Amino acid sequence: MTDVAALAAMLAAHPHVTGKRDIDVACAALGLTQNSFGRPGDDAAAIPDGDGWQLMATEGFMNDFVASAPWFAGWCAVMVNMSDILAMGGRPTAVTNALWAPDAATAAEILRGMREASAAYGIPVVGGHTNLRTAQPQLAAAIWGRAKALITSFDARPGDVLIASADLRGAYAGTSSNFPAFLTAPHARLRADMEILPTLAEDGLVTAGKDISQGGIAGTAVMLAECSGVGITIDAANIKSPDGDTARWMTAFPSFGFLLTASPDNADAVLQRFRDRDIGADIIGSVTGGSAVALNDGAAVHTIWDHGTAPYLGLSPIKEPAHA
Repeated sequence: MTDVAALAAMLAAHPHVTGKRDIDVACAALGLTQNSFGRPGDDAAAIPDGDGWQLMATEGFMNDFVASAPWFAGWCAVMVNMSDILAMGGRPTAVTNALWAPDAATAAEILRGMREASAAYGIPVVGGHTNLRTAQPQLAAAIWGRAKALITSFDARPGDVLIASADLRGAYAGTSSNFPAFLTAPHARLRADMEILPTLAEDGLVTAGKDISQGGIAGTAVMLAECSGVGITIDAANIKSPDGDTARWMTAFPSFGFLLTASPDNADAVLQRFRDRDIGADIIGSVTGGSAVALNDGAAVHTIWDHGTAPYLGLSPIKEPAHA
């Protein structure tokens, strides 16, 4: 049995969850709100373009991760950016990188990871920045994509169900929280899986969503709740982890994982799109009024984070002024 109250307290203090608070600092310094051009707070900036949207996103990586796992970091530079585009209902167009390394040999493993991910996902690397005269390897990458219809972080509504989807055909990378499900996957399967999110958007089956990022299900749920100005209650018993360790999975970073909201009438259709591809998908909770993200143990709810009293990203919806 999981002690849900203790789990909620652990998640509230977990560094993968609290680490997302850094976004608040950057947005405040730049004077950004979620009403700024490109809608900061979403997984990618969405720029209106003709009958759709151009999408842009960027990811950077911790220096110690790049140094200890250079090939994996290179692959992730493509993969996590791709996930941001998919989460918006888009299809990736191209990637650029910014790479620093102390020598060509160190850079080679990072670039090999990027090259192999580019081939696997069918996303070309079209340029970037390279410096081989630095003390330690560093890596960032940017991606472009295009969407015909958007999935955003801002449109979850009370009464929606919360769906967690993740490819569980993998394993944790050592003792880390990273859960790669691509290492033995055929490239054709990876590319076909990439179509799930854009077609869900184009068919109007989901109301909002985000990819499950370094904050795991817990941190991603808080970001989604704040951006939409809602609360979220997660049923702890409905979390399907790959190894039975709910606490670890709630802060894990799956290589293909998304939190989505949908009307109850559309939920079964959304679940089936993932299950048709042998990707796990379950209703794990609901969108509520208020501002608390909480775990439900069947008898009580235990708050992980209340963005109404402690803003998480600092991008809560701007409320209309009350009328006299």
